[in-house]
Amino acid sequence: MKFEGKTAIVTGGSRDIGRAISVKLGSEGANVVVNFNSNETDADATAEAVEAAGGKAIKVKADVTKATDVDALINASRDAFGDRIDILVNNAGGLVARKTLEEMDEAFFNHVMQLNLTSTFLACKSAVPFMSDGGSIVNLASLAGRDGGGGGAIAYATSKGAVMTFTRGLAKELGPKGIRVNAICPGMIATTFHDTFTPDAARENVANSTPLRRQGQANEAADLVAYLASDDASFVTGANIDINGGLGFS
Repeated sequence: MKFEGKTAIVTGGSRDIGRAISVKLGSEGANVVVNFNSNETDADATAEAVEAAGGKAIKVKADVTKATDVDALINASRDAFGDRIDILVNNAGGLVARKTLEEMDEAFFNHVMQLNLTSTFLACKSAVPFMSDGGSIVNLASLAGRDGGGGGAIAYATSKGAVMTFTRGLAKELGPKGIRVNAICPGMIATTFHDTFTPDAARENVANSTPLRRQGQANEAADLVAYLASDDASFVTGANIDINGGLGFS
């Protein structure tokens, strides 16, 4: 029960890695705020899974690319579980579509940056005033932020690379307050993200190129997030930690 009595906010927490993170934190005693934007049914299922695992949960609809929605998300957490926020997991994000430079326009590029980077900035800005010594922020970056991503992922890879740099800079800024900031950099994880954007043949090729010869699972990413959020990682901050089965090394 590493997180007993602690409050955790998970953006994009309704499915896949976000759901796995929410359930993992809840299973260790956390009060979990499950953020969603469009799929309330999935958010309900995640909240129910958190409570089945032993935690407490509420679901909160918010578009985390909008400051007013993010502020409302933070206030909903405070109303439900008290003013203190112990853990913030910035999981919301996405590829949106695979587009080459020629195919992209400014609106598409800006949308991807808002979805992955601006959302992280806004959540941190709104949550940090309610965090104190021992608080932890965990951002979701990507292997794409290190290697540029696959075909048509320039905007996504750029945004995730920026998340990695934001993580380092914020760790320096918040360290004196005792708040740690880290990120994980997943490789090929079996989620609906890749169901949507990565052909089966490409997924198989990546898995076969990975030293462990498989894709990762959402619960494995969640375990790493939980470690970084816990006191077990009390001297770890500013780190962007790979979780890719050996596919790439930082």
